[in-house]
Amino acid sequence: MNLFLSMVVLNNAGSDEKQKLNIDEAIFIRIAENDMAAFEEFYRLTERTVYAFVLSTLKNHDDALDVVQDTYLKIRAAAHLYKPMGKPMAWVFTIARNLSISKIRNKQKNDSIEINDIENDLKFSYVTDQEDQLVLQTALKILSSEETEIILLHAISGFTHREIAKNLDMKLSTVLSKYHRGLKKLKKYLIEQEVL
Repeated sequence: MNLFLSMVVLNNAGSDEKQKLNIDEAIFIRIAENDMAAFEEFYRLTERTVYAFVLSTLKNHDDALDVVQDTYLKIRAAAHLYKPMGKPMAWVFTIARNLSISKIRNKQKNDSIEINDIENDLKFSYVTDQEDQLVLQTALKILSSEETEIILLHAISGFTHREIAKNLDMKLSTVLSKYHRGLKKLKKYLIEQEVL
């Protein structure tokens, strides 16, 4: 059984393999001082999380990659504006969410591609197995954006539910209920489609 599939749908142990995301807020001071090693370290620590977060909104791999790149450019340019609050990822998620919304608006304005269109057969950089891609595609299709966001942040990025609640400014009980409701929907759908 694949890691993503087992973590998301079957909700079994797998959490031992997750890494804890610890961001020292002083890194933004170093980034503001044009310390490229600090920027590279921050990127390496957070890129997977930012990608999962953006993907949950845009539901399109190419657009998500564009917004992730723009997010890091914005972080680098605005690091001097960061005010320590104990929630560095909340600041990053705000930037990513705003850029994602701008991307959606531009697509609607240009009317070139429907927002819910999933391109290039979901050849995601972090989800490479076919079964995992099917589960991810299903999640993007049937779950609400908040449920998708929470599940991806937990399954792909390894955030705890408490960290997700803190970074998305939600109550822990809300995060837990949306997470479990989303898993139930996803599992039910996959069983009905005879994937599980």
